[in-house]
Amino acid sequence: MNLETVCGVTSRLPENELPEIAFAGRSNVGKSSLINAVMNRKSLARTSSQPGKTQTINFYNVNGRFYLVDLPGYGYAKANEQVKAQWGKMIERYLHGSKQLKAVFLLVDIRHDPSANDREMYRWMLHYGYHPIIIATKLDKINRSQVAKHVKAIRDGLQAEKGTVVIPFSSLSKQGREEIYGVLDGLLPEEEKP
Repeated sequence: MNLETVCGVTSRLPENELPEIAFAGRSNVGKSSLINAVMNRKSLARTSSQPGKTQTINFYNVNGRFYLVDLPGYGYAKANEQVKAQWGKMIERYLHGSKQLKAVFLLVDIRHDPSANDREMYRWMLHYGYHPIIIATKLDKINRSQVAKHVKAIRDGLQAEKGTVVIPFSSLSKQGREEIYGVLDGLLPEEEKP
């Protein structure tokens, strides 16, 4: 797996032939850690203690079979309004313009109710015809007995469609990774499974 294409605000989106699976989430939700855990690589997607680092759309080619697409983190408080608007436009352009996008994973921090940005992103995805798979990150930060309650709070907070898949996930213990693989298996043609 390698980083193949990086798209900034003014870049044209690549016309990929392979299926694309996108990951979206608030800055600091653990997107890079999730991508590294799913792909079993330590530092493929750069993790940072400073949120708002991913300011481009990054296309990772996975074994010549499909693309894992890392969308810019949204809702970073220190970014100015103009930058936030550009990130929003970039994500919207991708959701609207990609011909190969098969599914979108939306990452939400399991410890907190979904933010206004999370709800807006979820609605955008529905608007463009996608049914996001929700990944509730930072699972290791809450008590096991609290998981069902927090998952319900995420469903309710997003007003998630009936049947929406919510996968609690920990990048530390890798809990939830097999479920993510299962979803990917269901999305990709036989020969493109990870």
